[in-house]
Amino acid sequence: MWLKRNWSRKRPSIEFDSYLARRANQGHSPVHSKLMNPKKHSPVEPRDHGTVTANAVVEVAPDIHETELAEQKDRYLRLAADFDNFRKRTAQEAERRSGAKKEALIHELLPIIDNLERALAVGPNTSFEQLLQGVDMILQQLRQLLRQNEVEAEESQGKPFDPLRHEAIGSRHDSTMPDHSVLETTQRGYRRGKEIFRPAKVIVNDLSK
Repeated sequence: MWLKRNWSRKRPSIEFDSYLARRANQGHSPVHSKLMNPKKHSPVEPRDHGTVTANAVVEVAPDIHETELAEQKDRYLRLAADFDNFRKRTAQEAERRSGAKKEALIHELLPIIDNLERALAVGPNTSFEQLLQGVDMILQQLRQLLRQNEVEAEESQGKPFDPLRHEAIGSRHDSTMPDHSVLETTQRGYRRGKEIFRPAKVIVNDLSK
């Protein structure tokens, strides 16, 4: 009895499976047809939601690059023009300053020239001592002018020979002076600040002679 009851419960399932098999063989099952022949059912095409295609990007990109290139070129030309104007203004300003310094130096030299002319215009009754005194006054004016321009004379007599400050034009033997010391200055040297403006021409002591 129990076997009968179980068999009756399973029987509808077996009959239903047989039914599906017969329908599949006849080609009437839509599920079976889709699984066996997927090519017959075309896929659903995606809808266009207004996305930008690659072609559109390629078409827009050259215009953007050309605009940026034109802006960069314009900025470069403006910068080059500004730099050229700045260079010209700087050169003109340097030339103006140099000319102003030269004019100032000439104005300071004119009184010294006047004194030299007066010294040369003295009569024969002027003594030699008075002439020397006048020349010494002119020399003091010239030295003052050099100091105003930060140029000062250097004292080299008796100092050790320095190739950066001295130019040796000869040598002598003097046992009373140290070796390689300056014995005589034939032309005075000058410096401007800490820099040598003109080296002195000197005679150097050489004890090896």
